[in-house]
Amino acid sequence: QVQLVESGGGLAQPGGSLRLSCVASGFTLERYAIAWFRQAPGKEREGVSCISGSDGTTLYKDSVKGRFIISRDTAKNTVYLEMNSLKPEDTAIYYCAASQTSLPVEVWDYPYDPDEYEHWGQGTQVTVSS
Repeated sequence: QVQLVESGGGLAQPGGSLRLSCVASGFTLERYAIAWFRQAPGKEREGVSCISGSDGTTLYKDSVKGRFIISRDTAKNTVYLEMNSLKPEDTAIYYCAASQTSLPVEVWDYPYDPDEYEHWGQGTQVTVSS
């Protein structure tokens, strides 16, 4: 059974950092692309970063480029999202999602389309406030 479990959310001050974890079970990361999405109150869910299963290549939305880093540890079957220089507008529930594909994310037409991902975690709250 495929399962994704996020952790690491919490309260951070503007300019601070948090590291989110997404532990996968029931499949191996090499066979799935993993994305981090977020949803703020009253807003649509948006993708912020993704990592290919086949080769570990990565993509970032412009709003987080240079501040967030996505990575994975295949031995632990875990994907991370390191978030630095946090801003109040980063406040949201963060979700990880998995898509069974061998295609690198950079060739996808819509890597941040939620419909492309079959499996989702329950989410972890990130609040950036002073």
